Amino acid sequence: MKTTTSSSDTDYATSTSETSSDEARFKRANRRQVEMITLSLNQRLDVDHPVRAVWDFVEGLDLTELYGKIKAVKGKAGAAAIDPRILFALWTYATLRGIGSGRRIAELCDPQQGETAYQWICGGVSVNYHTINDFRTAHPECLDRCLTESVAVLMNEGLVSLDRIAQDGMRVRADASGKSFHREPTLETCLAEAEEQVRLLRDESNNDSSGSTRREKAAKERHASERKERIQSAIEQIQDVRDKAEERKKGTGDKARCSTTDPDARRMKMADGGFRPAFNVQFATTADSRVIVSVSVTNCGSDSCLVGPMLDQVEDRFGVRPREALVDGGFVSIDDITAVEQKGTTVFAPVKEEQKKRDQGRDPFARVKGDTEESAAWRARMGTIEAQGIYQARAGIAEFSNAGCRNRGLYQFAVRGLEKVKSEILWQVLAGVFQRGLNLRKLAAEGVIRG
Repeated sequence: MKTTTSSSDTDYATSTSETSSDEARFKRANRRQVEMITLSLNQRLDVDHPVRAVWDFVEGLDLTELYGKIKAVKGKAGAAAIDPRILFALWTYATLRGIGSGRRIAELCDPQQGETAYQWICGGVSVNYHTINDFRTAHPECLDRCLTESVAVLMNEGLVSLDRIAQDGMRVRADASGKSFHREPTLETCLAEAEEQVRLLRDESNNDSSGSTRREKAAKERHASERKERIQSAIEQIQDVRDKAEERKKGTGDKARCSTTDPDARRMKMADGGFRPAFNVQFATTADSRVIVSVSVTNCGSDSCLVGPMLDQVEDRFGVRPREALVDGGFVSIDDITAVEQKGTTVFAPVKEEQKKRDQGRDPFARVKGDTEESAAWRARMGTIEAQGIYQARAGIAEFSNAGCRNRGLYQFAVRGLEKVKSEILWQVLAGVFQRGLNLRKLAAEGVIRG
């Protein structure tokens, strides 16, 4: 066997082996040599990178109201604000990647150790996680309007139709633990302790006996005040929780509990059968294109009576009321079905205890006591093969939206409070509409669907 030797350090790329005339000569790879490469962010990012499409999407949105909130203006002192489109694009792209942490996004934007896609969005503008986190929940009205406008664009292109929608609910874990739920007497005790903590921190700040900086003292006092406010909110909401518990089962109201971490959260039955603090997220998805056209969030564990409000929301957004609505048995309510059908929407939902009634020799689709004309028509309709065939498509439509959010990492909310939770879910839906829009346009270009 022949061996190769080198008269110089093999780490140098230009070194060659000193060989005899019958031995091979070759150059060694050197991966330690420092090089200066001058490339712009545009040159460093692939021309077909997905983040470019995200930026084009954000540039097409009307964010006038966000620019109007910027306090730094020409002729006045103060640091310039970060372009809202940068923060909007960061959250849109991060959501598509399943990232829901402001700290993580800030790390990815770091000019030295981050990722090129996030650095490209920033374009040299420095961002910190406080600003990123604040932006996520600061503009729910803008996010809601952008959702409406994005779907409207797809409708104008002929890619989305509101003729038939499917509605479904998805329970998502709240950012609160089960141990944070307490009965009213315990909440009162916690409030007294929180008030005392706030008082002590204020006295400490006034006396300046601590070696902490002014910023540290302000942060401690702010956190203590926020905890006090959350406990006060829990005490205010405990009566509502107690009343609903009594409606479900008499005598259970005294056992009602509310969370000191997130007073808006409620214990709900999850998909695995367990009970955890959660919120109920409702999606309305189109049957033809599987695009989420409307969304709502409640802290009610039941889906009953939520069809009408969702259809009203869709009509308010687009000026068009869906002709048909597909919902599962959890949404079935005589009052809701009656109100919905009186407004012109046909409901397709399973009749409760269908098999049990069959076993008893009863017609499950016959009119029952308490039925209105609309609910009786719904029962008769669901006894037809045509209606049952239409309803069978519901799962594939509704679960498509749920699966999309799960794939983007939505298993637990990262924020607290119903209003902030609504903002987080709007980022999910807006990202999903953007992604689905890209796919629909591609299919239309290929002739698979007609735009």
